[in-house]
Order: sequence, then C-alpha cells, then structure tokens
Amino acid sequence: MLAVSALSRHPQMMAGSEDAESPKRRAILNAATELFAARGYGAVSMDAIARAADVSKATLYAHFESKDRLFATIVHVACLENIMPADDLPEDGALDMASLGEVLRTIGGRILRFFLLDRSLAIHRLVIAESVRFPELGRAFYDNGPVAGRQRLAAWMASQPALDVPDPEVAAEQFLGLLRSGLYLRATLGLAPAPDAAAIEAVVAAAVGTFLRAYRA
Repeated sequence: MLAVSALSRHPQMMAGSEDAESPKRRAILNAATELFAARGYGAVSMDAIARAADVSKATLYAHFESKDRLFATIVHVACLENIMPADDLPEDGALDMASLGEVLRTIGGRILRFFLLDRSLAIHRLVIAESVRFPELGRAFYDNGPVAGRQRLAAWMASQPALDVPDPEVAAEQFLGLLRSGLYLRATLGLAPAPDAAAIEAVVAAAVGTFLRAYRA
C-alpha cells in the first residue's frame, strides 16, 4: 500500500475551503496515489480518482485544479516528510569537520531510505515510464522532488565554512548522485536481494567520505 496520510498535515498544499485535516482530502490523496501506482498516470482520470475517493468531482476540483497538480502535491509532501526534515539540518551555526560528517551521514541515510521506500520507487518508475508522453508529470516530479530537495540541501551546504562549495547546487546534486549507487539501481529494477540496513549504511558512508574529500575547505 502507498498510504499518504502525512499529506494531510500540510495546509500550504491545499486548495479549496476545507481544512488540511479534511477526511475528503486525505481520501483523494490516498486514492490518487494508489491508482497512479496500479494503473499508470495516463490511464487514471480525475473521474476515476473521484469515484475511488468517494467524493464528487466538484469536491475533487475544489482541492486540486488538475491531475498534475494533484501528483505534484503527492511528490512534494512526500519529500518534505521523508527526505530532509528541519531537525536534520541544524541551524545552530557552523559545524566542525567531525560534526559535519555526522550530520551528512544522518542526512544521507534519511534520503537513501526514502529513495528505497516502495512508494518512492513506484513513483519514480511511473515518472520514468510516462513523462515523455505526459511532460507535466515529469515537470511536477522534477520541481517538487529533486529540485526542491537539492535547493534546500545546497543552501545548508553553502552556510558551512568547513566546506568549499563554489557552486552549492552542483555540490548538492553530486552528493545525491553518490547516494544513487548500484544499490538504488537494483532496487529500482526490482532485483534481489532487498537492501538491508548494513548495505544502506555502507553506501551512505562511502558517499559522505567521497563528498568530504572533494569539498573539504
């Protein structure tokens, strides 16, 4: 199951008059996520989402003006909830190198575990399969997932004097790329074995080590 109940906690992503805890809004998001994963983006209509969520089309459009906006909400809030919550990016000033490595390992572990969630893999496969036919799908995913996460990570990296990052967004992109190793590719392709905690920690440790060697001030 690709449950998205966490989405209901983000009123900034809501359109319409009902509040962020609306059961109807939660039902729409859950139904849309399940249908997209099961049938593909192109095969799912707003009518089908309304029926699966047991809401009227008027209610559906009051919350989400289009299918791509609905998909963008799913991706955006999933990233906010799972990749880099505020407590993973400390705001108490500059870190020394030892503390910086520890924080990067925490961030990297959180990101990689999010990438490896069944829901995340399903969304990624869906986008890759259908974004050529539906460019709005690729744009929604790119802007609300990779771009948003990269910008937040880049801003934090730029604030750390222990790092020398002439182009913070490039540095952030490279760190994320190091996490998308063969482990992630195998998971995306559904190849066994499923990654365990030790394998994930090894990828994160290697990524952090390589990144710090490249960007140590």
